[in-house]
Amino acid sequence: MAVVEGLLLQATSTGLLLGALVLLLVYYLSSSFSFKEEDNEPPGPKPLPLLGNLLQLDLKQPHESLCELAKTYGSVFKVYFGPKKVVVLAGYKTVKQALVNHAEEFGEREIGKLFKNLSEEHGILFSNGENWREMRRFALTNLRDFGMGKRGSEEKIVEEIQYIVEEFGKFEGKAFDTTQPVNNAVSNIISSIVYGSRFEYSDPQFKEMVNRANENVRIGGSAPIRLYNVFPWIGPFLKSKRKLERNTEKNRKEINGIISSLQETLHPDDRRGFIDSFLVRKQSDEKSGQKNSRFNDKNLLSTVLNLFVAGTDTTGTTLRWGLLLMAKNPHIQDRVHEEIDRVIGGRQVVVEDRKNLPYTDAVIHEIQRCANIVPMSLPHVTSCDVHFNGFFIKKGTTVYPLLTSVLRDESEWESPQTFNPDHFLDKQGRFAKKDAFMPFSAGRRVCLGESLARMELFLFFTSLLQHFRFTPPPGVSKDQLDLTPVSGITLNPSPHKLCAVKRS
Repeated sequence: MAVVEGLLLQATSTGLLLGALVLLLVYYLSSSFSFKEEDNEPPGPKPLPLLGNLLQLDLKQPHESLCELAKTYGSVFKVYFGPKKVVVLAGYKTVKQALVNHAEEFGEREIGKLFKNLSEEHGILFSNGENWREMRRFALTNLRDFGMGKRGSEEKIVEEIQYIVEEFGKFEGKAFDTTQPVNNAVSNIISSIVYGSRFEYSDPQFKEMVNRANENVRIGGSAPIRLYNVFPWIGPFLKSKRKLERNTEKNRKEINGIISSLQETLHPDDRRGFIDSFLVRKQSDEKSGQKNSRFNDKNLLSTVLNLFVAGTDTTGTTLRWGLLLMAKNPHIQDRVHEEIDRVIGGRQVVVEDRKNLPYTDAVIHEIQRCANIVPMSLPHVTSCDVHFNGFFIKKGTTVYPLLTSVLRDESEWESPQTFNPDHFLDKQGRFAKKDAFMPFSAGRRVCLGESLARMELFLFFTSLLQHFRFTPPPGVSKDQLDLTPVSGITLNPSPHKLCAVKRS
């Protein structure tokens, strides 16, 4: 058992599988196990007893393995993660058809064991049914009231730009890791909307909350956690699971402290942010004696955690990919600089400038396409029996909309494996929308903060390129910059440093 425990704690995904296999053989030694097949199911590779198709998948980068399997089995196929059947949807037309044209059937969220334990199916990201509908509806309405995707958000982002530009300038052109300042800046936008105020970058509580949130996103999509969701009994052996749980509990305590402080100074007629709105609604339901109100402490905490984590990691990760890709492609960075200088000059960039910066806008969209930060989306589950593309998919089946296959669909993109802003430009150099641009997913579970994220990416990226030129560290060529992603729930750039050289 000590050998197996060591494997589970220290090994790579291959070692984890070997360790899990040993325990599985012991656990199921006297049990029989078989995969039940339904009539007219999607095709897929033959599963092994107990392990299913796990040995055919790279658990660090499962989206890459699934893309390869799609070449053999088509745009709708099944794989087994251990004993668990998963249907994979690949390619733009298939993913859109499922998420948009069959939105109700494919619209439920599959909630893994770990996140079910942590959220108890409260909040938005990891809930279903009426709770999800009510929390999402309330969040959308109130986030818009506080300026999400509107003029109010633009003002907050423009204010934050001054801080991040100053922070980058402190390095005086020397190489530094962009992670902390970028994540702090992006997190301050969602914080100002949710809490009603921003944080200083030097605030240790704020920095730790941001770091823990990003670490949880990385751990939550790691190979050990993927195995835990299939075989929950290995949980006691997983250091990463304990780390994620500790991080979540610490962030809960920090956020509960902020909520308590806001509660003490709450004025119903002068709401500062989303939390104030939730507290006002909660008090109203309590006064009216409404039973089983969903506006309770657990939903408030889970929703705030969802907004804080999602609002920090996804946009911050995409922005860091953007700066890395500019250092990797200096000729493209040159064209962005030229367009910004010609159209904007030295004044502050505003959202209205987007239509006059077609090349910069195309570059940002291509960054999102290539970064591919949520390659498998968050998993869905069928809400009923579905007949789809000639196949039968049973109610309750986990479904992976393979977004990476949409963003790399060879029938939709001229050079899907290459960073090429021309994907979003017409022959006259004007910005051209593409239907297969689906980084925020689609349908009922489309990203709640898409409008805010689009605004942040445009204003932050354009402003940083207006002030700085991004280059590799001294002694490192652009060809040596590593674009291999670090896998989690989202795909992050590998650890790296860049130089932000002040432009005259």
